[in-house]
Amino acid sequence: MSLKYDKIGVNYKRTRKADPYLTQQLLHYLQPSQNGRYLDIGCGTGNYTIAFQQKEFDFMGKIQYQFTTHMWRHNAPGGWYFVSLPKDISKEIRQNLRWQEEGWGRMKATAMIGETRWESAIWFDTKMDSYILPIKAEIRKRTQIELNQNINITIWI
Repeated sequence: MSLKYDKIGVNYKRTRKADPYLTQQLLHYLQPSQNGRYLDIGCGTGNYTIAFQQKEFDFMGKIQYQFTTHMWRHNAPGGWYFVSLPKDISKEIRQNLRWQEEGWGRMKATAMIGETRWESAIWFDTKMDSYILPIKAEIRKRTQIELNQNINITIWI
């Protein structure tokens, strides 16, 4: 069973969409109020949370993204360190969650490298057409990451 799931579940987050019939059934049985606010604690990839939001119900959930990238340094004096989110993930976040952005394209996020987890934010960089995540000195020290090193990162939006 697990072998079969491993094959069909690989791209679930990128290919699976909320089923319109199931969305209607869930709304029918949940009977959410347009004035209510709801936390979807089992939101998984967030497909149904997003579908409810698109129907103007105030549903929230944390959507998890995992990717491998490298850290880079901004070229200004005393430049900050960042990682860029992959363009396909950035596009998905921007299309579905842009309404959560604050000033300058900032969106609250939780990030994790290895066992080190912290509260942060991602910013949309229009020149790069992707979100960037700053990596503070404290995080760089705890995780022992260096420039241009491949890093496995998990973020929650």
